[in-house]
Amino acid sequence: MTSNELKAMLERSPAECHRALVKEYGKYVYAIVFNKLRNCGTREDIEECVSDVFATIFMKYEFDENCDRDIKGYIATVAKRNAIDRFRSLTARNNHTVYSDDDEMQELVSDFSVDERVDRSELRRVLLNKIDELGEPDSTILIQKFYYNRKSAEIAKSLFMSDASVRTRCSRAMAKLKVKLAEAGITR
Repeated sequence: MTSNELKAMLERSPAECHRALVKEYGKYVYAIVFNKLRNCGTREDIEECVSDVFATIFMKYEFDENCDRDIKGYIATVAKRNAIDRFRSLTARNNHTVYSDDDEMQELVSDFSVDERVDRSELRRVLLNKIDELGEPDSTILIQKFYYNRKSAEIAKSLFMSDASVRTRCSRAMAKLKVKLAEAGITR
């Protein structure tokens, strides 16, 4: 059955089109779904998934003008994807119970601390805002020097300044930054 044939049938009678599609591809879809769900699902699960496949096809398939292609590949793809989704939901539902030994659980304990990570992230955000408040070229000098670990000579080339003026501006900017951070309540 081609896309054009289905489109003509759909225009005549949607119910007839649906019946013809199920009659033509019903066993094919059932075989695909059955192969995916036979080890984890019941007969009702398989039949429900087959129904979902045809519902998806009816709702989402787009009929192109003058398209004479066979839709069997599209139907197979929809059937496989729906069956895989159903398989995942069925196996997830059946595998929620976890048995653990306290000794084994101690091995899983991480040294990752969400509070520390959030504090560092907030500190980094405040620091970058205060550096940005210094204005140009001081903010660029500090970022290049301390974040990108560039030497004064490299920074001087990119900013068209002398090495000595970059070092001087850097030390003055650090002093200004220290004051701004102290105002924000951040000290060493």
